[in-house]
Amino acid sequence: MTPPRTPDGAAPASTYRIQFTPDFTFADAEAVVDYLDALGAGALYASPLLEATPGSTHGYDVVNPTRAREEFGGEAGRQALGKALRQAGLGLVVDIVPNHMAVEDGPANPWWWDVLQRGPASPYAKYFDIDWSSGKVLLPFAGSPEDEQQHEHYESAFWRRGNTELNYRRFFDITTLAAVRVEDPEVFDATHREVLRWVEAGDVTGLRVDHPDGLADPGGYVRRLKERAGCWLVVEKILGADESLPASWPVEGTTGYDALREVCGVFVDPAGESPFTALAEEFGVATDFAAVEHECRELVARGILRAEVRRIAALVDHPDRAAAEEAVAQVMAAFPVYRSYLPEGWEAWRAAVAAVASPAARVLDEQVRADPRGELATRIQQTSGMVVAKGTEDTAFYRYTRFVALNEVGGAPDRFGMPVAEFHARAAAREAGSPAAMTALSTHDTKRSEDVRARLAVLAELPEQFGDAVRRWTAAHPIDEPALNMLAWQSLVGAWPITADRMAAYLDKAAKESKVRTTWVDHDEEFEAAVAAWPGEVLDGPVAGEVAEFVSGIVLHGWSNALGQKLVQLTAPGVPDVYQGTELWDLSLVDPDNRRPVDYTVRRRLLDRIRGGWQPGVDDSGAAKLLVVHKALRLRRERPELFRGYRPVRAAGPAAEHVVAFERTGLVAVATRLPVGLAARGGWGDTELPLPPGEWTDVLTSRPASTRLADLLDRYPVALLVRGDQ
Repeated sequence: MTPPRTPDGAAPASTYRIQFTPDFTFADAEAVVDYLDALGAGALYASPLLEATPGSTHGYDVVNPTRAREEFGGEAGRQALGKALRQAGLGLVVDIVPNHMAVEDGPANPWWWDVLQRGPASPYAKYFDIDWSSGKVLLPFAGSPEDEQQHEHYESAFWRRGNTELNYRRFFDITTLAAVRVEDPEVFDATHREVLRWVEAGDVTGLRVDHPDGLADPGGYVRRLKERAGCWLVVEKILGADESLPASWPVEGTTGYDALREVCGVFVDPAGESPFTALAEEFGVATDFAAVEHECRELVARGILRAEVRRIAALVDHPDRAAAEEAVAQVMAAFPVYRSYLPEGWEAWRAAVAAVASPAARVLDEQVRADPRGELATRIQQTSGMVVAKGTEDTAFYRYTRFVALNEVGGAPDRFGMPVAEFHARAAAREAGSPAAMTALSTHDTKRSEDVRARLAVLAELPEQFGDAVRRWTAAHPIDEPALNMLAWQSLVGAWPITADRMAAYLDKAAKESKVRTTWVDHDEEFEAAVAAWPGEVLDGPVAGEVAEFVSGIVLHGWSNALGQKLVQLTAPGVPDVYQGTELWDLSLVDPDNRRPVDYTVRRRLLDRIRGGWQPGVDDSGAAKLLVVHKALRLRRERPELFRGYRPVRAAGPAAEHVVAFERTGLVAVATRLPVGLAARGGWGDTELPLPPGEWTDVLTSRPASTRLADLLDRYPVALLVRGDQ
């Protein structure tokens, strides 16, 4: 058995995310442990492993947190996987879901089923956030009003009643996921006992907490969890562009969406902003992001989350219930970040209230200030994150389609790219404040994969050419909704080649999320049919050849960006995660597209050749990316002393703006940026990258490093340098 490479409680060198499904089980993961070890991963990072809704392909719909999921192989399979990981010296990071449980299939969830049978007398009644004062539990799962049924403790109601009458807190607008009250110590113990047993046994070395913003007291929760688990702990907290985690949270950091925005941003040319804005306006796409975002948040608060707004408004000491509801909706829509964490940090709350001028809002503010830990303050904070997430990520990001590479979870679409100096400042701050935070480029929740964004970043350097192409293509195959039309052409270019079925599924989701012409619940069948037919019409006609030709002209630049951002993520401060399969090129769009099966046979074969000394070219195989991932991960795992500190390394010469480079401790990472402009100026010319004293070797090519960038980057657009022998 290989000794563990990470001491108990310490951060892994890196993680490799695997999406467990009924078709990819504990046994399947056990079979690729040797591949993950050879790749250089520090830990397997698993999607939720507890008993979930039968057939679930994501696992966030837990029905029984007291046992490992049977469809994955149950407890025996979990133990076998743990043994294999320990023998390889790898850790196991597990994704846990404290906020909610699945309740659509009542009998599948023993706690929920007991509540439905026994009502408030059930010992599990307090496990769920139910408003018992409103009467029976409303279950909005009936297909029509005629299907409704009266039971002793619950009512099976027509599903449309859910958004206005629901009397249990849920996960966002998903009525099949009922919120759990983990702020109660008994509930915490019951829901975490099994996972904590895995941690205590040494099988689990790290935890990833899903959606802490939905909890009544996120800070108190993570303090309790850290005390009980004592392991590496990261939270799926979406930070605003200039927001930090509360200082009192004893966690290593976030799951990395903040790093994603920074790393991807440095490869986007800010000069593309004005022409892309003009192009969007020409097509009738809204370009005032703040206005679009606020409109979408208010739409969500007054629509799909009205049940939550009404429940909060009932707690406001104001005689006009309608005015109280409006104040609650407006305040939540005005939050500058996802939520506040009162009584810690009043800035976000003050900003939200200041934006709403009404007597009811003043009453709401006074009540919250008087009791920042009370039920009113708690519920409005829990719900503001829902309004922001559904309004911004799941609505505005599908309406504000000026340049969709920026429309990512944790992203800031109104900030077009990131200056190199700002990137360096943020990376140094991460090293100083949260060096063990996770960093990511692709996740199971990203709107598009890292390599799609890398290719789309090229368009920021070619706005006129892309604009001309979109005008021609739209004239031939328009989508009768401007924002979706802009999204469609960018997505087609970014994910090319793509099948009509995949593209149609993506556009159907995008159209419904945007809520402009159709929605998930109120369908415009004619419009949906036209959108569904669009990919086939494009791919079967002459425009497909034009798209293919356009992509062929930018694909090399896209690969350059992809290698650059991957090297930066893997070597910059933080614990880098590699999402399953993205060690090769991956052109996935939003889930479930990005949860497609991974072909590990191909990856094994290529990795074996690389380990044998092969230096692949930058081509369709993606082997060059695998080379970068393998070399960087192995260095992180075998020589952790290299990945400390942070200092920018600045180039000198005519093409200095086309490189981003930094030094850790005995390691220098070098990446090409803005490759179109670099090619247009004829390459690096006499541009130099002054290296710190010593002899340096590029571990990607095994060659001595040259300070002349034309020589250093003649084979790959990136270099990974170490001082002395490799």
